[in-house]
Amino acid sequence: MKKTLYDEAHLDEYIELIIKEGLNIQKKQELVIVCGVDCAFFARKAMEAAFKAGAYNVHLRWTDDVCARTKYLMADDKVFDTYPAWDKLMMDDLAKKGAAFLSISGSDPEAFKGVDSGRLSRFSITASTALKGYHEKIITGGVRWCVVSVPTEAWAKKVFPSAANVDSAIASLWKHIFTAARVGSGKAIERWHAHIKSLKSHVKALNDHKFIEIQLKNSVGTNLRMKLPATHLWMGGGDTAKDGIDFLPNIPTEEIFTAPQYDGVNGTVVGTMPNVFRGNLIDGFSITFEDGKVVSYDAKVGKEHLGNMINDIKGMDYLGEIALVEFDSPISNMNTLFYNTLYDENASCHLALGSAYPDCIEDGGSKSEAERLAAGINVSDSHQDFMFGSADMSIIGTTKTNRKVTIFEKGNFVL
Repeated sequence: MKKTLYDEAHLDEYIELIIKEGLNIQKKQELVIVCGVDCAFFARKAMEAAFKAGAYNVHLRWTDDVCARTKYLMADDKVFDTYPAWDKLMMDDLAKKGAAFLSISGSDPEAFKGVDSGRLSRFSITASTALKGYHEKIITGGVRWCVVSVPTEAWAKKVFPSAANVDSAIASLWKHIFTAARVGSGKAIERWHAHIKSLKSHVKALNDHKFIEIQLKNSVGTNLRMKLPATHLWMGGGDTAKDGIDFLPNIPTEEIFTAPQYDGVNGTVVGTMPNVFRGNLIDGFSITFEDGKVVSYDAKVGKEHLGNMINDIKGMDYLGEIALVEFDSPISNMNTLFYNTLYDENASCHLALGSAYPDCIEDGGSKSEAERLAAGINVSDSHQDFMFGSADMSIIGTTKTNRKVTIFEKGNFVL
């Protein structure tokens, strides 16, 4: 990638933020970097920064959308029902050792358009099953991890289709990424400390009210009543791993989230942004719930893929997350559709089908899956966010004493 497409100082500041705050790399710690081949230059710089921060070793795992697509189109059908034992062993071993995991996301939003959805579905289930131990450590704070993004040609052209040329699209996307990450003044880490403090003030306000239910409405068509588990906890502004070290799972992040009572959601939610699932677009969609379970759904684009999302994996027909994001927030104010969940979910209130984060209930990280379900949060081997926020979103909470408290009004926090 041409260096003229981004500001070198901004890039260095972004990488420092990722290594020191996102992953909070410690001396003698191992790091795993998962990166697409189109973003190799960024992985190399992140690797160097990690070693400078004291990392013991850095492991690179390369991905490639083009090769993955070719495999889905041409490989023997049985391939998608097996997972390499060596790969599972490596991931489980590194997670057990306490390695940190950096995922560099920059995929083509339509990488798998036209690919047999059955193959995509089967291998997703196969991989989720094989890597269950690793994913358990991810969602319970057993390891520190961070997801970030880097522009690729395919992604940039999708976000900025009217750009004069590919280089212009990539340069524009870099500027948006730096803005979202609060990079550009040489004080990104300082800015993030202030941002985290602000998010945690909202977390405290929500937890202090101990809501038993929230109701979400807007003019687009969303009208949901959502019960909350008795021991639910709102979270946001970073996380703390079991080793007591703080980290940022996502850069950027604007959300405050918890887990709904898995069997206590009723009503309809209408998506306000396209969703990318397994490299396929879903748009113009709605989902209706009764006692937590999806009972109907529709989509103008990608209904088949929405159905696969809901039906293919156990637990994906219930909600695992409700996340609140102000409409008047830095990413939302860019007025840009990123076709990338990391960015779009931080521009809009969103829900997630599938697994709840265990730490969204008291002592959830130490509970078994059966105990989490008994405590009221969903269990699944997958987690898929989708956006439903709007400028007129209204959210009202109900306390144990049946007092109504306005949380969101006109798309923003009032609590």
